[in-house]
Amino acid sequence: MGTSRRYAQHFDRLMDQRILERIAAEYPLQSLTDKEIRRDELPMTRDPRPKPCRAWVRFGPHPMFVDAVVMTWNELACGIEFSVGGKSFRCWVWANAVTAAAGSEAG
Repeated sequence: MGTSRRYAQHFDRLMDQRILERIAAEYPLQSLTDKEIRRDELPMTRDPRPKPCRAWVRFGPHPMFVDAVVMTWNELACGIEFSVGGKSFRCWVWANAVTAAAGSEAG
């Protein structure tokens, strides 16, 4: 008896979501500091229509890949927002930790 390839991706995504919810409940979200993003030195861009993305974030020692939106950025970092289990999170991550979501417009 084989496995259902048709539903495997769906169940993998559900399991990933459960793991993310548990880690987010147990560990604090880490964010870059104002000094790291050079807030006082580099110009910031705020998007009136935030763009969907995928981004690496860190809850305690655990790196997690999340669906998010880019709210603000400069040449070094992006301010993103995402939700886990109905709770909203915001943080700053390095710009190269962010990729455009599949099917989104290029900015």
